[in-house]
Amino acid sequence: MAKIGRPGLPSEKRQQVWEMWRSGSSLSEISRTVGSPPGSIYSILLPYGGFYQPPQKRRPGTLSVVEREEISRGLAAGESFRSIAQRLGRAPSTISREVAKNKGVRRYRAVDADDRAWRRARRPKPCKLALEPVLRDYVAARLREDWSPEQIAATLRRQPLDCGARVSAETIYKSLFIQSRGVLPRSLQKRLRTRRPMRRSVHNTVTGQWRSQIKDAVSISQRPAEADSREVAGHWEGDLLLGRGVSQIATVVERTTRYTVLVHVEGRDMASVTAGLSRELGRLPEQVRKSLTWDRGMELADHVGVTANTGIAVFFADPRSPWQRGTNENTNRLLRQYFPKGVSMAGLTQADLDVVANRLNTRPRKVLGYRTPAECLHAVIGDLG
Repeated sequence: MAKIGRPGLPSEKRQQVWEMWRSGSSLSEISRTVGSPPGSIYSILLPYGGFYQPPQKRRPGTLSVVEREEISRGLAAGESFRSIAQRLGRAPSTISREVAKNKGVRRYRAVDADDRAWRRARRPKPCKLALEPVLRDYVAARLREDWSPEQIAATLRRQPLDCGARVSAETIYKSLFIQSRGVLPRSLQKRLRTRRPMRRSVHNTVTGQWRSQIKDAVSISQRPAEADSREVAGHWEGDLLLGRGVSQIATVVERTTRYTVLVHVEGRDMASVTAGLSRELGRLPEQVRKSLTWDRGMELADHVGVTANTGIAVFFADPRSPWQRGTNENTNRLLRQYFPKGVSMAGLTQADLDVVANRLNTRPRKVLGYRTPAECLHAVIGDLG
């Protein structure tokens, strides 16, 4: 299917997302299969409220994208509608209507026309709640009283309204989750018991699944004992520090000296984080590049690449165990003085981050006997020679 102006997954991959979601796969599973971040998968599902979208099919007899390419070439060559129609085995009126609906002879483009044809073919129809104001008001009132859609639908079957209108629970859910219908306000979603932002298949469960599973991940339990004792420098902890919108920085802290490295990353995706960490950690002296402990975030799924680029072995903390990266968690709290919650980090450069990191690294720390992290790290490097 031709698509323009819509960056992201191709149509085949998008349909694969829907098929996997329908079968009960988690966002993380879908993400690993189609090779796209979980956030991108979520953005595909959310506009439709998580309700399965079947693949679109062309109605028999409609023009294909190949035929539209032939029309475009014919128009560019100055051919008449009749000549193009004869070559395609179509009626001249079909070609005439196609060109007229798509910006005319001078501005006709095949991909653009095919994309419009797909969108016109959807022909969305108003839902029942949009056509029945009394029914819509009744449903909204019951939702505000914390009734579930099943309770509303069952009550309407038992005690129909004067107009005789009824509605199914699924229609109510669709009107809540698919906001493009413009029927029920989004605020009513909060009246649902689960407070989910979209509908989920009964088969969709994460029970027994290792969410955010990372290929060849090495557990923190296998990290060298010297990292736990903090007696040897060169073992780091890291994570993303998030700002407003889709903005973030990576923070990496050395366990023994508390020396902090801040990393500018373009996004939360695997490629951006891998590139940022490889760039900044690769600048550290080789003798203090021993290990890095990260959480289970998929942003470091390419940990093998980080190791290959820097020589640092990567270990992963257990799920929901932030205390296993306590040094990094404490440092992130200190960083909130410079990067408050709710403030965007999108405009920051690596130079800006280096300034903040230098402030932390040249500030005396009680845990270091009021020496600075920079002092401690430089002493280690000097001792190691």
